[in-house]
Amino acid sequence: MATKPAPPRPVPRLYLATPEIDDPQSLLASLPSLLAQADVAAVLLRLKPTDQRTMISRIKALAPPIQDKGAALLIEGHVELVARGGADGAHLTGIAAMEEALPTLKPDRIAGVGGLATRHDSMAAGEAGADYVLFGEPDAHQQRPSTDAIAERLQWWAELFEPPCVGFAVSLEEAREFAAAGADFVLVGDFIWNDARGAGVALKEAEQAIQRAHAATAEQATAGQR
Repeated sequence: MATKPAPPRPVPRLYLATPEIDDPQSLLASLPSLLAQADVAAVLLRLKPTDQRTMISRIKALAPPIQDKGAALLIEGHVELVARGGADGAHLTGIAAMEEALPTLKPDRIAGVGGLATRHDSMAAGEAGADYVLFGEPDAHQQRPSTDAIAERLQWWAELFEPPCVGFAVSLEEAREFAAAGADFVLVGDFIWNDARGAGVALKEAEQAIQRAHAATAEQATAGQR
């Protein structure tokens, strides 16, 4: 009796992390055209710490151009500012931070989590209600697992669990590899903003690399089922 083939996996989508924002004006000028050039599912806003009123003003300024393009706006930390700034959710580091934030965010807003050092931590985060798990981001000492280790963790999660997984890519090559490994989203940041050709070119290139990696993986899976 033939086994039923697995449904095709959707193409992974981009998750764009901003630089640390102090003055949002330059980002406001470039965001609309940038988000029009690629399929960005969400934007992770990194705010330079200052007083709450100023940070809320920055969130409110950046929310419309992001959300009007169909992308979700998530704040890195600062759970207490999410609703007041009109954001769609927050990204937390570690299970304890996520569990503390859940009553504030749920059920209307997104709670994503990273800082998951072990498989057990990842499963605990999923069971606790994380809307996604992130693998591969640097720790407090700017250390991160190898590319192969991150890809292995993404593949393991994608094969076994329902909540989406995100791969933190620091290069075009990692974006490609994490898409092939099974990431639902690929988080890109510094290497996009630092590209000498411009962020729009780099973002489009990352999207195309992800699409090609996904297509190649799907083709291999189809061939294996024949």
